Amino acid sequence: MSSDSQQPQPPEGATADATALLLCGARLTDGRTVDVRLSGGRIEAVGTAGSLPTHGARVDLAGYLLLPAPAEPHAHADTALSADGPGPVSYATEDVQRRATEAALLQLGHGATALRAHVRIGDVQGLGPLEAVLQARRSLRGLADLTAVAVPRLLTGVAGADGLAMLRDAVKMGAGVVGGCPDLDPDPAGYAEAVLEVAAEHGCPVDLHTDGDDPARLARLAAMAGGLRPGVTIGPCGALGRLPGDAAGRAADQLAAAGVTVACMPQGGCGGTEVRGVAPVRLLRAAGVRVAAGSGALRDVANPVGRGDPLEAAYLLASQGGLRPAEAYGAVSGAAREAMGLPAVRVEAGFPAELLAVRGERLSGVLSLAYSRIVVHRGRVVARTSAVREYCDSAAALELPRQGRPDARP
Repeated sequence: MSSDSQQPQPPEGATADATALLLCGARLTDGRTVDVRLSGGRIEAVGTAGSLPTHGARVDLAGYLLLPAPAEPHAHADTALSADGPGPVSYATEDVQRRATEAALLQLGHGATALRAHVRIGDVQGLGPLEAVLQARRSLRGLADLTAVAVPRLLTGVAGADGLAMLRDAVKMGAGVVGGCPDLDPDPAGYAEAVLEVAAEHGCPVDLHTDGDDPARLARLAAMAGGLRPGVTIGPCGALGRLPGDAAGRAADQLAAAGVTVACMPQGGCGGTEVRGVAPVRLLRAAGVRVAAGSGALRDVANPVGRGDPLEAAYLLASQGGLRPAEAYGAVSGAAREAMGLPAVRVEAGFPAELLAVRGERLSGVLSLAYSRIVVHRGRVVARTSAVREYCDSAAALELPRQGRPDARP
């Protein structure tokens, strides 16, 4: 299994016209205004505004910037939206399924059409939360692609034997990625070795939680992960930025040599790690490490105010991490998709129709004020968020800009 989700296929018996959608008058990041015709889940054609005929539906994107859709490489579906609940978090199947579905739809509304959800297995809950998330995945089919990461607590020693057996069962159930938290096991290297072994057996990607505060441990992990295909992602590595410069630089070089992706979390951490802070993204990128950005906790005890918004993650990478807007957005779109084994998306003919339209003219403005959004998954509009900004009469007299429909009236 080389990717988080299978390639989309047109509905059985559908024709090109039946799945056609024309996005009209969209602005691209290079300044062009274009029409984009979608069909069969892919971009069929891109032409100058007004040049593409279609017999299908039309969506007017005048005033919107059209982008490849972001992806969410690090969510926690089993605990999402649980911060405000009374008493302990419920892991009843119906409660986990409801939270996981609601969280995925929330992130879809932000623009993420593919999500990788880490799910804890073992302890008293066993495989129940995983089954609930897999049920949520089935209910979301056609709206968003959700992949579950099985996260066992212990994998070494006598106590880890059950966890190892359960991890194998989780993959058989449908977990598409093997994960975990080596730092929480008495034998972190043994834990990582066990995860990599199970992943190699089943051809699954690996996604591990680590703070990255121990350079020697990180070096061993990189050495073990090197060469594993489909690949290894680690995150959030928040402690890497606190290491001395030379130690952090060596760690970055080792991760780059091993082909390991780092999934940082600019919006906060998650329950699988203890250290707050963001990985040194500029240092990692300079060393050649692929850096993706995820949301981590979404309104659970680890981050009660987590938004799960990839554009906010990109905003923070630009405003605090020092990345250019295009680099920051790339961390939540192209790099995130690549880390998840998904095909690249560009607004060009032949690419998957996974797109996000945001009201605005330039990427910097979109990352600053991303209010109105239209989300396209597999060639059809699956979510809309509309925001209208209005001023009182005295402010309107100053001819201040407004966000809203071109034909809207106060």
